[in-house]
Amino acid sequence: MLHRSPSTNAADTANTANTGSPQDKHASDDLLGLIRNRVYAEIAIGDTATITRTLTSADIQLFAVISGDANPQHLDAAFAKETRFHGLIAHGMFGGALISAVLGTRLPGPGTIYLGQTLRFLHPVRIGDTLQTSVTVVARDEARHRLTLKCACVNQDNVIVIEGEADVIAPTESIVRRRTTLPEVSMKMGNGELQQLLDHTRQLGPVKVAIVHPCDAASLSAVIDAHAAGIILPVLVAPRAKLLALAAQQKLDISAFPIEDVPHSHAAAARAVELASQGQVEMLMKGSLHTDEFMSAVVASPALRTKRRMSHCYLMQTPSYPRPFIITDAAVNIEPTLEEKADIIRNAIDLAQAIGVKLPRVAILAAVETVNPRMPATLDAAALCKMADRGQITGGVLDGPLAFDNAVSPVSARVKGIVSDVAGQADILVVPDLESGNLLAKQLEYLGGAVSAGLVLGARLPLVLTSRADSRETRLASCAVARLVAQHYTTTPL
Repeated sequence: MLHRSPSTNAADTANTANTGSPQDKHASDDLLGLIRNRVYAEIAIGDTATITRTLTSADIQLFAVISGDANPQHLDAAFAKETRFHGLIAHGMFGGALISAVLGTRLPGPGTIYLGQTLRFLHPVRIGDTLQTSVTVVARDEARHRLTLKCACVNQDNVIVIEGEADVIAPTESIVRRRTTLPEVSMKMGNGELQQLLDHTRQLGPVKVAIVHPCDAASLSAVIDAHAAGIILPVLVAPRAKLLALAAQQKLDISAFPIEDVPHSHAAAARAVELASQGQVEMLMKGSLHTDEFMSAVVASPALRTKRRMSHCYLMQTPSYPRPFIITDAAVNIEPTLEEKADIIRNAIDLAQAIGVKLPRVAILAAVETVNPRMPATLDAAALCKMADRGQITGGVLDGPLAFDNAVSPVSARVKGIVSDVAGQADILVVPDLESGNLLAKQLEYLGGAVSAGLVLGARLPLVLTSRADSRETRLASCAVARLVAQHYTTTPL
């Protein structure tokens, strides 16, 4: 039986009907942290108990981990989108587990012996659906203390999604126990997603990449990893003596890589940009120099600039969301204007399409989901949506202003009455400014277990822009995603 403590899902509630006493007892028990049963003699035909739970992406993933059922219909958003259900759905037996929870904790409760269960799966259950799972006594066997209970899971639209019957032996002795404190469950992303990305990217073949001043262990190790993964053919742009000393100290073999010898980091950025301008490399990757030093050299080159504003995108994946998503701009544009935000969105749409999202859903974030003249982010959001309506921004579906909760949570959107093709299922989150975006991305990474890749778009070629604190996985993923963008630019250049 899959069950988590009420603290992990605020939408879990319960009640018992048909008599005031059990309902009052259960309400009081919940407050006191108690769990109690109802013995056979106390149970009449027609007695009912119900629990309510809202399905999250984490529920599906955790159920898959426990059961071993990794059917892509439940876990792979891209695959599920092309099926008859047009999206991710819960495992059918997740509903069975909810029925078990009612029988084991409410009616009859602790001491119940489960004898049999029939189930009919009538409609799919999707992320954000709120299920009322109920059992109702329909038959009693006095001699054997057996009960037959009608079981049903009903969603928020009053549609029965699962129904069936359970046969149990009811307890004959009263049980009142303090509810066991369940362990908090957290999930970390495995390396499977990264490996799939690397495998896919390897098929495209490696491209020449200028690595700008990779003069620390993390940067140089990432170069070797990306080369070994078949993604890049590195050209190291840095002081030769410093680079060779670092490689010797870290026992890293860079003998196969060409080195462009320059005196310092500023010269490294300038020379890398020169190589890119001459078409000798197809990507640029930041090493151990500062972001502003790297970006200043790129922005100063007319050969690398396009008509668009350059902007940064975090491609992120977190256990609590069913698909990868983009946060932009969290590293380059500090307080973007309306016109700059339009380019930020265009760049993010390009990235989404490069990774296979044909028509990305773009949520333009603000603190609220209504237009407020005193909140400039809401005005920009409304204007950007109108620009999309008029064909000034194409390739995606825009909506805003949207608060973060209703951009990513179908439940929040439904509760607030937001009817939208974007709300609750955004592929791109456009933040009001760099500070809010950077805070959001770092919170998701360090507290939410997210894995990420970072790059800059809007130039003639993709720019891999990672932080000095980024992990090996983040650097590898950033190279792989940039390789996909480079391939995208061969067919749709800026």
